Amino acid sequence: MQDLRKEILDILDGKLLTPHFQPIISLTQKKIMGYEGLIRGPSDSPLHSPFNLFTTAEQFNLSTRLEFLCREITIQRYADLDIKEKLFINASPLVLLQPEFKKGETLRLLDRYGVNPRSVIIELTEHKPADNYEIMRASAKHYRSMGFEIALDDLGAGYSGLRLWAELLPEYVKIDKHFIHGLHDDPVKLNFVRSIQSMAVSLNCSVIAEGIETEEEFKAIEKIGIAHAQGFYFARPTIIPLEKIDNSVFPIEHVKDHKSPPFNNATTAVHIIRNITPISAKTTISDVMNLFHHNGELTILPLVDDNIASGIIFRDKFLTKLFSSRYGIDLHGKNPIKTFVENTPLCIDKNMPIDLVSKQLTSLMTNDPAFVITDNGKYMGIGTLLDLLAEFTRQQIDNAKHANPLTLLPGSVPINNRVNQLLAEKIPFSFGYFDLDNFKPFNDVYGYSAGDDIIKAVANSLTQHVSTESGVIGHIGGDDFIVIFTCHDWLTRCENILESFKNTIPAYYNDKDIKAGGIHTENRAGELCFFPLVSLSVGLVDPTSTGQCQSHVDIADLASEAKKMAKKISGNSLFINQRMTTKNTGNLQSAMHKSATKLHVVN
Repeated sequence: MQDLRKEILDILDGKLLTPHFQPIISLTQKKIMGYEGLIRGPSDSPLHSPFNLFTTAEQFNLSTRLEFLCREITIQRYADLDIKEKLFINASPLVLLQPEFKKGETLRLLDRYGVNPRSVIIELTEHKPADNYEIMRASAKHYRSMGFEIALDDLGAGYSGLRLWAELLPEYVKIDKHFIHGLHDDPVKLNFVRSIQSMAVSLNCSVIAEGIETEEEFKAIEKIGIAHAQGFYFARPTIIPLEKIDNSVFPIEHVKDHKSPPFNNATTAVHIIRNITPISAKTTISDVMNLFHHNGELTILPLVDDNIASGIIFRDKFLTKLFSSRYGIDLHGKNPIKTFVENTPLCIDKNMPIDLVSKQLTSLMTNDPAFVITDNGKYMGIGTLLDLLAEFTRQQIDNAKHANPLTLLPGSVPINNRVNQLLAEKIPFSFGYFDLDNFKPFNDVYGYSAGDDIIKAVANSLTQHVSTESGVIGHIGGDDFIVIFTCHDWLTRCENILESFKNTIPAYYNDKDIKAGGIHTENRAGELCFFPLVSLSVGLVDPTSTGQCQSHVDIADLASEAKKMAKKISGNSLFINQRMTTKNTGNLQSAMHKSATKLHVVN
């Protein structure tokens, strides 16, 4: 016991601590937005690991001293390395409540080493009961008054994380790694993280997913819409921080998704671009003041150097901030305008569809009224929220003109447009034609309202298994649906759709008909017949065959042929129509290929 006490005192007296930095990644911009400062003890010491180090310090009532030493060493190293991104510094709420806690000590350290407080996020970690929320709230307010932002660490691991979140209203909240590990295979964890993201959006808070170790975990949190991530998948903590994230950690499909043609001829970011001449981030504040003074219509100034945007200056914010200072232009006039930049601007590729731009901005809950539009990462111009809203509204109205009134899914016009776009861009896709079996007899017996419910059940089954990232669903009339699959696992999705529909359909029949396996009613000739339960038939055209077609008309013909074959099979079934090219003439022939495992999926 005494040996450990001597060891921790020797470390504190000799300042024998080494800061490490782990990058925090902006998933929207695919780059490092900040670093978490982490501490290690001497490599030859039993207190090398942070767990042993902090546990021992707590045991001997040295937690406050250790924490401030960690803070000093981390800030000094951050300043020496001239890091431009934000620094996340860990702080224990219990330490904040200790009598020896010195208010303003962190600000004094930053001033000593020349670090802007706006670069620092105080990361509060809470693993033990702490009931004094008033002091916690006052501490957070005190830090913010000095220019710090607040992050709440390990949400879900502490005793009162949600209460603290509501009390402190932090700018960032970090989800405990327990909920990130394996979340792609765990519906409970997925729902938990989705809920946290939803709450964060409503509270204007950014979520950071900690502990990402695999590509699957990364894809899952990105799909949820989380804006920031941290973990070994990107980089481990290092003494010399990683300066740039290798693009290989971002799967190709995520990097290039926005470059595929938008649905229904939707406009892209380039269509709302404003060509605003940028200025250098080194421009003096007084020169910026003159620009605004001589141009009353100028409201936005992008900061660009070497074709890379580093910030956006908004007229109202600039003037308010400048003249809120006691000495205003006299004090700040010679400083570069980059000192007025608080956040890295959101950059959107010119080819990103408007709906995806809207989703990205919504997930970030940014207060900025504008964003940068880029071409392969280089500055092109500015997009504004007002222009985005106007274009998105126009697009939604246009889509609604062709939507099916029952399911609100796109009709034949936008579906045909989408097919033609994919063909023109030579992007592989498969095509599915979904049709109900024994639907008319069901309508005759149960009524049209019940029939509408089944049609909506088909739409639900399709939307559950085909996300906007993996395809487009259309309702072209009656009980006919179309799915354009842009994913590689289209066949598996179809099989899952059929299985889902098979399990759903009994709920629309009475017990007698379920037991009988169908209904007795008249056929079209007026004869009494037995009709099995409603089922779903799918005619499919594979990606190789769609790629050989000239237009949506050719694909529709192949899909209709496949659907007719599928309907000859009892129960929920599918049939694939594969079109092969004749080598000698280059003409297209239609050839049907069967597979017992692929045709008749479920009865």
